[in-house]
Amino acid sequence: DMAEPIQQLTRNNSPQERQSIPFTLIQRKEKLGDLLYEKRQYGKAKWACIKMKEKQYEQSICLGFMKLMRYICEQNSSGLYLGITIPIVTIVHTNESQSEITQAVTVAYYLPEVLQDEPPRPLDSDIIIEEWPPTIVYSRSFRGITNEDSIMREINLLAEILESPELYLQDTFIIAGYTNPAAANRHNEIWFLQRP
Repeated sequence: DMAEPIQQLTRNNSPQERQSIPFTLIQRKEKLGDLLYEKRQYGKAKWACIKMKEKQYEQSICLGFMKLMRYICEQNSSGLYLGITIPIVTIVHTNESQSEITQAVTVAYYLPEVLQDEPPRPLDSDIIIEEWPPTIVYSRSFRGITNEDSIMREINLLAEILESPELYLQDTFIIAGYTNPAAANRHNEIWFLQRP
């Protein structure tokens, strides 16, 4: 069932085939040559989103990603391959004490520039096209698998570096994935959303 989307993804694995989500770099914070975080502005844009609520975060992102891949690989009203954009993002929420991630997550795919005005409709009714407002994020890169523990560790790390909880939303975070969720040493970012 998933052979075609996976082949499509591996066939289209060359970096030049992937369109990066455009942003404006506002600030880079470094310490001793290491990049601590970037502050970026993302413009208003349309995203294909799917809400997942599996027992484990890893299951939610893999299943959500597979459903989005089907949409990208022809299961849409245009019947065409839409092209990969990176990163694929996952919106996560923490509980009130900020000690763990809640089960409900949203996996989202940025629609390529050429499709922003008229996105093809998903054939899967679980996938919703949403327009997100312009957003400023604090972004920090990390490698490896993403699970509840690694995400909480990255949230705590970036919170420590920023030292200003009033700057950003306290319960909503974004994990940006630049490589296939099945890859072992994948490239990710944690994004904090600046308070409006």
